[in-house]
Amino acid sequence: MASSPFSSAVPPLEKRYDVFLSFRGEDTHNQFASYLYAALYDKQILCFMDHKLERGDEISPTLRKTIDESSISVIIFSENYATSTWCLDEVVQILEAKKRNGQIVMPIFYGIDPSSVRRQEGCYKVAFAALEQRFKDRMEKVHQWRAALTEAANLCGLDSKNFR
Repeated sequence: MASSPFSSAVPPLEKRYDVFLSFRGEDTHNQFASYLYAALYDKQILCFMDHKLERGDEISPTLRKTIDESSISVIIFSENYATSTWCLDEVVQILEAKKRNGQIVMPIFYGIDPSSVRRQEGCYKVAFAALEQRFKDRMEKVHQWRAALTEAANLCGLDSKNFR
C-alpha cells in the first residue's frame, strides 16, 4: 500500500482515558478529587486517578504512558501539592503531553490562590525552599518544576473557592 503525502510517519496516540487527575492525596483525595472522579464516572467519562499506585520519588513509565494516553489532564493544585516530587513530575509530564499530543490541560486551584502557584509564594515558597535543600545537586530539576508550575498556573482554570 502506497503511503499518502498526508499520512503521518508517527501514528496518532490511542487515548485510553478521557481524563487524568493529578492531585495531592493528603489535601484532596477524600474530598474534592474523589467527588470530581465520581461525577465524571457518573457521566461515563473514563477517568484515571492514581490513588492506588505505589509511590516513589519519581513517576513510573506506566504512569507517564497513562498521562500520554489521556485526552485531558486536570491538575488540582492544593496547599501541599508542591511538597510532592511525584506531583511535580506529573505536571512536567502533563505539559510535555500538551506540547507533543495537544492534550488539554485544566488547572483547578483548591484552597490556594493561583498567583501563589504561579509565583511559588506562601506555602509553595516554603515547599521549594525544602526542595532546593534536598535537590541542591540537581537544581535543574527544581528549575524544571518551577517553570512547569508557572506554565500550568497561567493556563485558564477554575478556582475552587466556588465549590467549597
